[in-house]
Amino acid sequence: MPDPLLTAPDIRELARRLDLRPTKTLGQNFVIDPNTVRRIVRTAGVGADDVVVEVGPGLGSLTLGLLPEVSRVVAVEIDAVLAAELPRTVADRLPAYADRLEVVNEDALRLTGVPGPAPTAFVANLPYNVAVPVLLRLLEHLPTLRTGLVMVQAEVADRLVAPPGSKTYGVPSVKAAWYAEVRRAGSIGRTVFWPAPNVDSGLVAFTRRASPAADRAAVFALVDAAFAQRRKTLRAALAGWAGSADEAERRLRAAGIDPSARGEVLGVEEFARLASA
Repeated sequence: MPDPLLTAPDIRELARRLDLRPTKTLGQNFVIDPNTVRRIVRTAGVGADDVVVEVGPGLGSLTLGLLPEVSRVVAVEIDAVLAAELPRTVADRLPAYADRLEVVNEDALRLTGVPGPAPTAFVANLPYNVAVPVLLRLLEHLPTLRTGLVMVQAEVADRLVAPPGSKTYGVPSVKAAWYAEVRRAGSIGRTVFWPAPNVDSGLVAFTRRASPAADRAAVFALVDAAFAQRRKTLRAALAGWAGSADEAERRLRAAGIDPSARGEVLGVEEFARLASA
């Protein structure tokens, strides 16, 4: 049986037939290397019981790698042409697994749920320009997601996994940590994509954990305020959030946090404690 995974010539032929010109607006960079697809699926650790959500399947490179390994793939694709083509590609290259695929032609940033059985895993080559908001939205609206592996811009990967106190620690780091344990799971070069991006990529894995006992919206508003002016102390940075610098200091002390500290030293649990103070 021939390898069902898409190669560079396959991708270019599909794009030619669809008159597809990849756009930066939609962050379209298609994986053209089957070995990279196999590596992503293997690293994701998904199995026969998993219902996988994939955002931005594009021409189907990763979808074809996932389908034989899991019970179901729900592919969320914003581009109507690509959404219509994906089932045909799967039927042509993996006919025995075609019934495992469901395509949702929708903007992932508006997603509030997916059809069918509760999803258990999120595996995707995410469009660079919306990677963080898409990840956070799915973690919020699909609470049954237990694990995941996403490919994002290397710099974004570093931000998502950064610990408190590091230079790259910021809003994405804290908000991702609200939902899950997040870790780096590898690096991906530029040559495995068409068109090749001008940056390297990174794999980020996550495992769902219990969120802190606090109101998520309140914590996230506090995180946004704390990092809006990184160089300011928390006493100053949170003056608007608390109503005044003095009130910010009072709340910080009540939560056991030094008012002269900066936002990048606080972990998600400390932000949660402060929001509840």
